[in-house]
Amino acid sequence: MNKHKTREDDFLSRRQHLANLTDEELKQRFWDLADKTTQPLIDLALTHTSPAIERSVLLRMGFSSLEAAGLVKKVIANNLMGKGAGHVVYRYSKISGLEIREAGLKLLEDIGWQEVKNSFGVQS
Repeated sequence: MNKHKTREDDFLSRRQHLANLTDEELKQRFWDLADKTTQPLIDLALTHTSPAIERSVLLRMGFSSLEAAGLVKKVIANNLMGKGAGHVVYRYSKISGLEIREAGLKLLEDIGWQEVKNSFGVQS
């Protein structure tokens, strides 16, 4: 006894709106739909981050995992997470004239936070 219902084959009726499209038009339609489907994810990625992502960025900037974790905690404590931890370190590097690694180490020592916050227009 088959407990599963057999699905009616409705392929031909479901593809009618595509039947007259050329291969190039079908290809373009596919990519248009793919873009439409993924755009919300792209938008979310542009405006949201996480501590893990920010630690990863800092690791790639040359900080150790302990340094990266400490910087991310301080970025969060200073209400700058929305700017990105790597961006915060980079910004302080430009403000202070220090190399990126030096700038990050100063921020770990709680030096420079006010300047960075001011540069982003963030209130204390």
